[in-house]
Amino acid sequence: QVQVVETGGGLVQAGGSLKLSCGASGSIRSIGSMVWYRQAPGSQREQVASITPGGRTYYLDSTKLRFTISRDDAKNTAYLQMNSLVPEDTAVYYCKVVATTLDRGTLDFWGQGTQVTVSA
Repeated sequence: QVQVVETGGGLVQAGGSLKLSCGASGSIRSIGSMVWYRQAPGSQREQVASITPGGRTYYLDSTKLRFTISRDDAKNTAYLQMNSLVPEDTAVYYCKVVATTLDRGTLDFWGQGTQVTVSA
């Protein structure tokens, strides 16, 4: 099995920064894309940013120029550096890891989420 754990959330004032981490562990043969999503109360989950093994990135339009996704394959970890935060960024942030396991093929694995709250 593969476990995914997000850390780094918290309460920050508007204009501040946070750095989220997403670590994967377990029966991993290889990791493909690593993806950050967020879900605000009463809203659907939306994809915020993603990064492929080759380093290709995607960003939600509203986060471009403010958020930066990166990964450290030696640590099976992805990061989301969030700058110039605004109250609209308040949400639970989830990480999805596409992993090829030792015995179950390639599957999506999700973390439990980390709360990000931006105060005005």
